[in-house]
Formats: sequence, C-alpha cells, structure tokens
Amino acid sequence: MRDLLPAEVAVAVAEADDWAGELLPEERACLGERAVQSRRRDFTAGRVCARRALTRLGVPAVAVPSAPDRAPVWPPGVVGTITHTPGYCAAAAARADRVRSVGMDAEGHRELNDGVRRLIGLPEEWDDCARLPTGVSWPVVLFSAKETIYKVWHPVVGTWLDFLDARVTLDPESGLFTARISPARLAAAPVPDPPATITGRFAVDGDLVRTAAVLLPR
Repeated sequence: MRDLLPAEVAVAVAEADDWAGELLPEERACLGERAVQSRRRDFTAGRVCARRALTRLGVPAVAVPSAPDRAPVWPPGVVGTITHTPGYCAAAAARADRVRSVGMDAEGHRELNDGVRRLIGLPEEWDDCARLPTGVSWPVVLFSAKETIYKVWHPVVGTWLDFLDARVTLDPESGLFTARISPARLAAAPVPDPPATITGRFAVDGDLVRTAAVLLPR
C-alpha cells in the first residue's frame, strides 16, 4: 500500500510470520474464544501490522482493540485503517493533525456475479466500467474503492454509507478514483461539512486489487 498513500501515512504489510503473531490482551479479548481459524489469522495479522505501523509513525505500539462494530480503535491522536483478504493484510496509521481520515482495501482480482453487482454499483457506474480497457475486472476495483470510501467516511461522520451513496469514477490512466457522495446522504449527515468528494488511488497487481484514500484536515 505504500505506493498508494502519501508520505504522512505509515504503512505495514503482513509478512509470513504475522498471521500467527502475538496479540496483546486487549486485542485477544475482542477476538473471543470462538473465532474460527481464518478469522483469528486475519485479525492477528491486522493487529501485528497495526502496531508495526504505529512504530513507524513514531508512536508506541499499543493495543489496537475493536469497537462494537469491529472497527479498529486507534490510540488518541492517531487515525488508521486495516484491510485483509486471503493471502494479504496491511495496516496504515497517520497522525490526526496531518490526516483527517485514511482508508484502504484489498480484494482478490475476480469477476463479480450479477447479484453482487446490483448491490454495489449504480447503473451509470456499470456503463462507465463497460467503456474501460479490457483485461481488468473493473467491478472489483469499484467494489474495493467503495470499501475504502466507507473507511474514510465513517470515522469522520459516524454514520453508515451505503454502496449506492457514492458515485465513483475510475481513471485507469492515472490510477485515480473519485467518489461523489449523494446529496441525500450529505444532507442527513450529523456533522457539519461532511466530505462531499473523496479521491484515492488504485492498483491491480495480478490477482490482487488495492485501493486507498486519505482525507486531509480542513
């Protein structure tokens, strides 16, 4: 993810041993005893990466527990994000006085079925995807971008953002995506001046799609 995020953001990508790394007590309590092995491995790699990102940021590597909605709880003065998909995990952290919010997502490069497509995309977005160069599953890029957008939106606004609340445009030449939040969602936001536009970057590397975005302080 280092190539998709500005220098103000510290990034850590999971190494082979991180999937079976150590959890701190506060993190272990969030995972619970009944978690299946795949969930345990993903959670562990995410927290190991999160603490490594904090260290690279110059912040003590404290526990990163989960909120009730499973979002990571970063230490005061820090914003961050975690993503994992089979075989890949990464975390990013930034100082809150330099970055207002950060989000990122990774997905396997695959085709999406029609049912999923209807849930995540607007008709005009599918029209756009049909005009993009072949060889890339653009629906997955769109899906990943919208996951990233939610991770940027939620810490700032504190409300849900549906897939259809963001109109995303993908630019394959620049590797940029732009999301425009629907007027209805902006009007319903419980905070003043919610982000109306979120811009990020994407990359497709073989079987992996990656997206990331930051929201800078006003």
